[in-house]
Amino acid sequence: MKKYLPLLSLVIFASCSSPNSNKVNKPYFTTWEHYLGDPERTHFSNLKQIDTTNVSKLKLAWSYKSGGLQEGRTTQIQTSPLMIENVLYGVNAAIELFAINAKTGEEIWKFSPKTKDESGLGLNRGLNYWKSNGTGPSRIFFSSGPKLYAINIETGQTITDFGENGSIDLRDGLGRDPSKLSVVSNTPGAVFKNILIQGTRVGEGPGSSPGHIRAYDVLTGEILWTFHTIPQPGEFGYDTWPAEAYKKVGGANSWPGMALDNEQGIVYIPTGSAAFDWYGGDREGSNLFANSLLALNANTGERIWHFQMVHHDIWDRDLPAPPNLVDIVRNGQTIPAVAQVTKSGHVFVFNRITGEPLFPIEEKAYPSSTLLGEKAFETQPLPLKPTPFARQVLTENDLYAPNRTAFVDDLVSGNQTEDNPTVLEKFNSITSKGQFIPMDTTGVILFPGADGGAEWGGAALDPRDGVMYVNANEMAWIIKMKEIGGDAEGSSVGQSLAQIHCARCHGGDLQGLNGIPELQNVKLRLETDSIKTIIQKGRGAMPGMPNLSEEETNAITDFLMDIEEAKDHRVEKTKIDVPYSISSFARFKDDRGYPVVKPPWGTLNAIDLNSGEYLWTVPLGHEANLQDPNIPVSGLENYGGPVVTKGGVLFIAATKDEKIRAFNMKTGKQLWEDQLPAGGYATPITYQVDGKQYVVISCGGGKMGTDSGDEYRAYTLE
Repeated sequence: MKKYLPLLSLVIFASCSSPNSNKVNKPYFTTWEHYLGDPERTHFSNLKQIDTTNVSKLKLAWSYKSGGLQEGRTTQIQTSPLMIENVLYGVNAAIELFAINAKTGEEIWKFSPKTKDESGLGLNRGLNYWKSNGTGPSRIFFSSGPKLYAINIETGQTITDFGENGSIDLRDGLGRDPSKLSVVSNTPGAVFKNILIQGTRVGEGPGSSPGHIRAYDVLTGEILWTFHTIPQPGEFGYDTWPAEAYKKVGGANSWPGMALDNEQGIVYIPTGSAAFDWYGGDREGSNLFANSLLALNANTGERIWHFQMVHHDIWDRDLPAPPNLVDIVRNGQTIPAVAQVTKSGHVFVFNRITGEPLFPIEEKAYPSSTLLGEKAFETQPLPLKPTPFARQVLTENDLYAPNRTAFVDDLVSGNQTEDNPTVLEKFNSITSKGQFIPMDTTGVILFPGADGGAEWGGAALDPRDGVMYVNANEMAWIIKMKEIGGDAEGSSVGQSLAQIHCARCHGGDLQGLNGIPELQNVKLRLETDSIKTIIQKGRGAMPGMPNLSEEETNAITDFLMDIEEAKDHRVEKTKIDVPYSISSFARFKDDRGYPVVKPPWGTLNAIDLNSGEYLWTVPLGHEANLQDPNIPVSGLENYGGPVVTKGGVLFIAATKDEKIRAFNMKTGKQLWEDQLPAGGYATPITYQVDGKQYVVISCGGGKMGTDSGDEYRAYTLE
């Protein structure tokens, strides 16, 4: 059993002073010009007008209806905005960029891109800002669809000498045919000097685009350097993949954002899984640099160090949030550190200069896979400290209401099972043994679930004392695989491809799910050519799949046009590279819609990273319909992170009950709450204008079955 031990004798110490000696004097701790507050992604503000004694007096200062809602369509706003020189910049549900007066909420301008992101999900989590040094106008970098725009901060117009008439195409420069790639960016990267370092979101199925990291000239849009997250011949890590993987395997992308140490010139980049994310039979090996924290030279893109949190990921355990940079104290010495939270509920902490772990990490052995062709990695690393901030194994004793009917909230096969087992019966029919148990065709509990543990809202860190504040989900998911193709099912090529590429959204039987239309009778609604065009280019909420060959597109179309005669012998004539698709991707609930695990279902945690010890843990959110005297506060599933302040107050929305709350940072006591017009599934910001401190949250809703919204709300003291 391998252990990574803290090598304190090799640690590079920044100083012998306390970590709060000069860190909070940086100018950006009193503004909000960076995504999540600052380049280090601490979510910290030096403002203290709102404090623990008066936060209960917060009142609505203004609200702004940003627009973009569409009747009959679910949308979201996950944007954590910027505030620059008394102007707030945000994004609405239609992926339109706007500027409003940060004091009054009055609109100044709005930019509607020509290349709309038609996902309908409002998935733009933030913006990058570059302040002019005299060589060009100050600009906002804003992504929509495959394009990244440079927008004049004063006028709201594109800066035409950037890229091609003001934008660059994120599909370019990846070493593959851009017309066959699907690439967007939901989360801002980092700006270092005149360099924009950018990650992307790509598909998670077979044939997805590669997730290489690229750096662009902020003035021209020219690519300055590229880091191959799927290494090419001669590059470090190439031998952790099959020889030809760099030509065809996708993913290993950085979708959650990144952190920057301006003084050291190092950018810290978390990456996600390789694609296909639930089966890796075609990518034997540990698969560097998927699921890794990368420390790169921000000027050149050269690797300084890395650590892989999941080897050969087959659990969709992307690193879900930007890392946090902080200085911590050991034996009177100050150590520059970087902390990374994970979906599994762990915190990895490293010396950010050397990459040495600051708490022991143990490589533990795990079972092999039963799926054909899959070679699960033999070991996985887990930190021994801090202990996980989410429970790790779902046992029978953890079931909240074992005798109630199980409700399998399945995003592939549809809701509920036909035989209506109890929660306990369903639990006993599948495998639940904790982390890194390979998926099978019977069903495996993923706990914490596919959405964490931690998620994209990430953690906040107080640079004054090294305390991390992180919210977590406590939801068990059921994952089940299905063999496709071959003689066993007599499936056609088209049916097999539809299972791989269509079933996750349209359902395992293409019956339609959660407002997504059924495809069983699509031949009655659309002509053959229309179906082919939609598969290739997308429409509405459906992204295109340009990576599919003409033969594959034709095979899916033929299957959809003649679905009752899908099975034939021709499957043997065309190779299906991935022999499995995901057949169950489900939150495990009871018939009331409650998670099967005992509450709390969501938590907020304070962890001292100097010692690795917890200061407090409290439930986050409450299910008002839960009539249980033993559970005064249930906690809830949550999406969006916290903000922490010098006034000793933590602000967070995130929860399914659609509220924003304030907590005492020292004790975890809730001090204030307000009901939002729609769920605040984003990270709030705080800033000061004309001597008054404001707290702003985007209220986009649209997750967990809640209504969509378009409002931005600002709070201030009476």
